[in-house]
Amino acid sequence: MNVASALEPSTLLARLNRFAVALHLDGKRQVAHLPNSGRLRELLTPGRPTLVALSSRAPETSRRRTVNLPRRTVGDALFMLGPNGWVCVDARLPGRLLAEAVEQQRLDVFRGWRVKRLEYPVPQEPGTRLDLLLERGEALALVETKSVTLVERGTALFPDAPTVRGRRHVEVLLRAAEAGGAAFVVFVVQRRDALRFSPHRQADPAFAEALERAARGGVQVLAYRCGVDPPSVGIEEAIPVVL
Repeated sequence: MNVASALEPSTLLARLNRFAVALHLDGKRQVAHLPNSGRLRELLTPGRPTLVALSSRAPETSRRRTVNLPRRTVGDALFMLGPNGWVCVDARLPGRLLAEAVEQQRLDVFRGWRVKRLEYPVPQEPGTRLDLLLERGEALALVETKSVTLVERGTALFPDAPTVRGRRHVEVLLRAAEAGGAAFVVFVVQRRDALRFSPHRQADPAFAEALERAARGGVQVLAYRCGVDPPSVGIEEAIPVVL
């Protein structure tokens, strides 16, 4: 999918807070929204080439609102140049990317499934919203996606910082699987250079343990590598999951 109608080149200067970066754009210092609360330490270094969708061209945001934004930003910082090509840092995309691939029947595991709803509030889990509800005949499946941008020596890693929310999502999926339902957690690697996926135990051992329990309990743990050719991003192929 094309995530913006046009992109403007810029140079990263600094991260200002969780959701804002300073850039050198159009000959001056400007502030852009960063749609990713991860640490991104391997990418958020001064001088990094960055592509920005200006405000009139930025993608539609999720209903999951971000907070602590400056009053004015020029647009969204969506792509940063990594050591092996562009990396999409928009953490809002994975649910939409997977929904597109499911609807186009491009993924073997999801053959026959259709998207029933995006951003599904789970009735049995008050306050919990998962990315997708799928249907296949009378069967339903809960799906949570996670955005992955960190790759080390060919291994895509998630998370890059402790994530209580991510662990809670995995635990919700485990309860659904234990009750006899279909449940998936899908790690969408938004760069081309990943050969495999593993939970980032060093960053969050509790999440890694929760993911292992979920896998043993019937949750299907999947990972897909994306093709990234700004402004286009799309799921290309499955990569092995190493727990």
